[in-house]
Amino acid sequence: MKNRSTAIITFLCAWIASTVMSLPAIAEPLTVGAERLTFYLPKIKAQRVGVVVNQSSIAKGQHLVDYLLAQQVNVTTIYAPEHGFRGDKGAGEKVHDAVDENTNLPVMSLYGKTRKPNAEMLNNVDVLIFDIQDVGVRFYTYVSTLHYVMEAAAEMNKAVIVLDRPNPNIHFVDGPVLDIEFQSFVGMHPVPVLHGMTLGEMALMIKGEAWIAHADALDLTVIPVADYTRSSEYELPIKPSPNLPNATAIQLYASLCFFEPTPFSIGRGTPFPFQVIGHSTLHLGDFAFTPTSMPDSAPSPKFQDQQVHGLDLRQAEFEGLDLSLLFEAYQQAKAENVEFFTSASFFDKLAGSSALREALQNGASFDDVKASWQADLLAFKQRRQPYLLY
Repeated sequence: MKNRSTAIITFLCAWIASTVMSLPAIAEPLTVGAERLTFYLPKIKAQRVGVVVNQSSIAKGQHLVDYLLAQQVNVTTIYAPEHGFRGDKGAGEKVHDAVDENTNLPVMSLYGKTRKPNAEMLNNVDVLIFDIQDVGVRFYTYVSTLHYVMEAAAEMNKAVIVLDRPNPNIHFVDGPVLDIEFQSFVGMHPVPVLHGMTLGEMALMIKGEAWIAHADALDLTVIPVADYTRSSEYELPIKPSPNLPNATAIQLYASLCFFEPTPFSIGRGTPFPFQVIGHSTLHLGDFAFTPTSMPDSAPSPKFQDQQVHGLDLRQAEFEGLDLSLLFEAYQQAKAENVEFFTSASFFDKLAGSSALREALQNGASFDDVKASWQADLLAFKQRRQPYLLY
C-alpha cells in the first residue's frame, strides 16, 4: 500500500509539474516611462515644467498632469497635439488654445496655426516633458509634434524629457523610406512607413542624426519602458486617437491609410474605422456599411448616410504593410473609369515619394513594389541600430 501511495504521489507531482510547464508564461507587467518617477523627478523638481500630452498620458491611473501636480511639480503649461488634449478632435481638425478646467492651466495648441512652439509659448518653462502614445507609423503626427518640440527646445535652451511608451507595431519594419524632398507634417524623417521604433528611440535618432536644427545643443533624456522587449505583445489600454479604437485598427492603420486620398471609405463614421473598406459603386466585396457623421471622430465622412459595399477586415491577418488591396482597388477603379487619386500630392506625402503612385499607374505588381523597398529597409535597420533601447 505504501509503495502504491508513493507511486500515486510521484505520478501526481510529475503531472502537476508537466501541466504547469505547459501553461503559457504570464507576461510581466510593463512600467511605462511616466510611471518611473524616480528616474526623472530629480530633473524637474525645481523647474518650470511644460507637458506635451493627451488622453493617453496616464501614469498609475492618473493623467500625467495630475500625477505630477500630486508630486508638487511646478507644471506651468500644457501643449496639445493633433486630436487635442482630451483626444476628442477629428483627424485634421484644428486644435485651439484653451484653459484646462480641472487645473486652470493654459492649454496651448500645437495643431493649429502653430505647430512648432515659439519663444512666447516656451517663455514660462524650463523643461518640456513629452508623453504621448504612438503607434509606430511614419504619418501618425505625434512624432512630427515631437520633432518640432525638440527643435524649439534646442533653439531656446530648454531641456526635453521623453517618457517612453510601447509601440504596438514594434515588430514591423516595412514600407518605402521617405524621400526628404517629400517631407511634410505626415512624414518628417527618412524612415519607413512602419519604422519599428518607440517615440523614445525616435527622439534619440532625431537628435543623433541631426534631423533638427541645433541638435547638438539639445538636452535630451529618454525614460525607457521597464520590462519591455521588441518581442513584447502590448495592447493599448486607451485608444491613441478617435479613429483607432482597438488593436485591429492599429494593426491595419498603416495599410488602410493609403486609401484616404482615394474615393474609398475605410470606415470613418462607423463603429469600426480602419477595419473596413468600401465604395458606393465599385464592388470590392459584399459587406455593407453606412458612414454617418460622428462629431468627435468623423464629422463629415466619405459617403455620409450612403450605403457602401466592400470588405470587413476585422478577421483579416495583415503582416507589416500590406498594400495588395490598394493595388486591387486601383485596378478596379481604372477598369470602371473612376478617378483613383483624389489628392495625388497627399498620397505622395503618405508614401514618402511619388514612386508608389507611379508604380500603380504603370501597372506594377505589389510584389515587385515591395521588393523595391528591401535595400532601403536594410540600410535603415543598420542606421537605427545605435538608437534602439529594447
